[in-house]
Amino acid sequence: MNKLLRFFKHRWMDRSDTVRAVPDDMAERIARRVAASEGRHTGEVRLCVEASLPLSYLWRVGRDAPLAQVVRERAITWFGRLRIWDTEHNNGVLIYVLLAEHAIEFVADRALSRRVSQAQWQAIVDRLGARLRSGEFEDGLTQALEEVSALLVLNFPAEPDAVRPNELPDAVVRR
Repeated sequence: MNKLLRFFKHRWMDRSDTVRAVPDDMAERIARRVAASEGRHTGEVRLCVEASLPLSYLWRVGRDAPLAQVVRERAITWFGRLRIWDTEHNNGVLIYVLLAEHAIEFVADRALSRRVSQAQWQAIVDRLGARLRSGEFEDGLTQALEEVSALLVLNFPAEPDAVRPNELPDAVVRR
């Protein structure tokens, strides 16, 4: 994509685009699904949908790094900002969607990334991408959440009858 066109696309898109993609009622349903998921395993799941990259990231595309690397770095920044790395069992996951580029990244904390292959994550990303491209935003995010939950249940199941605090908010981050 032409650098100037990319610049205008990112400057044009804002939080209103994110709210259009994930309206309040959908965000509430997804948050409830995250909470239900976290009752079945010891992990923490966060979803972040961002309209566009900040200028500091955008300037680097093509000059310092390819787009995929810049998007990955942005997802890792959100992973840290949302304190997903700071969970007790180091098994948190960020599902990151960048609307302007139709890009998806999953960032898993170290305990989970040791147990789930990159190919497994990529397969979930591919299925989510297909659903998003066909306009099935809620269904795609729900399916991705269910698949991530299944991996967490397999690798970090919740103890029966154990009371575990919710370490992170369940709400979808929309920026």
